[in-house]
Amino acid sequence: MTDAATSPRAGQGRIEAVFARCRAEGRAALVTYVMAGDPDAETSLKVLEALPRAGADIVEFGLPFTDPMADGPAIQAAGLRALKGGQNVARTLELVRRFRAGDAGTPVILMGYYNPIHTYGVPRFLDDAVAAGVDGLIVVDLPPEEDDELCLPALAKGLAFVRLATPTTDERRLPAVLANTAGFVYYVSITGITGTATPDFGKVSEAVGRIRRHTELPVVVGFGVKSGAHAAAIAKGADGVVVGSALVDALHRSLGPDGQAGDGTVSAVETLVRELADGVRGAARGPAV
Repeated sequence: MTDAATSPRAGQGRIEAVFARCRAEGRAALVTYVMAGDPDAETSLKVLEALPRAGADIVEFGLPFTDPMADGPAIQAAGLRALKGGQNVARTLELVRRFRAGDAGTPVILMGYYNPIHTYGVPRFLDDAVAAGVDGLIVVDLPPEEDDELCLPALAKGLAFVRLATPTTDERRLPAVLANTAGFVYYVSITGITGTATPDFGKVSEAVGRIRRHTELPVVVGFGVKSGAHAAAIAKGADGVVVGSALVDALHRSLGPDGQAGDGTVSAVETLVRELADGVRGAARGPAV
């Protein structure tokens, strides 16, 4: 029986193409996260469209949820703004569909928690996600022991299921974490919630090396990356750099006193992404041979 993680469709397509291109250019990929529907659906779509334009290679689109246990204050607040505006799973998939109509190449990863997906209905969600142009999922509260719930059905549909590894994921636990992972491995560089600390770059490099001994998948690093300098430091040893809270903060600072988007909301995010992209590209290691 073929393991789901080695299925010809798992980890293929747009995600694989991005990492192949970045390897050829001798650099890490820039992965950017924003919350769907923050601060409203139309602005959220404009921000999503701006990310690749500013230098993002892969975009993570957050599914808002009322109890985001792994997220820090910035992303929690973004989720609440989105929920207040009526954002839900169906509307998030519609935003992806509209984004995909103008961008056929940038991978879109939906990131969030299982409850909204379960409420929507797993089979329906997977079919609608594929139809919308989603490439993969990161569901932070589903451990490997629950792979039958969503991971394996997602892989069967050709969606990459990206798993998180953390500083506390030891050698005994790592094989289980990697067993059905596809697309890439997301290494959480700090213990705790998003956006609350700066990673120890030396320890991160060691951790990436350890994970690479167990998998051929790209290893990307997130949590705590806030600037171009941070991105450059991570990019020297990883296959990708994820930035989320810093972008959500930049968006939040651009909002008016009533929480509404202003003329500078999209450009505030775009400006930071350009800085991050410059940092990643400045850390290029030379073309792959």
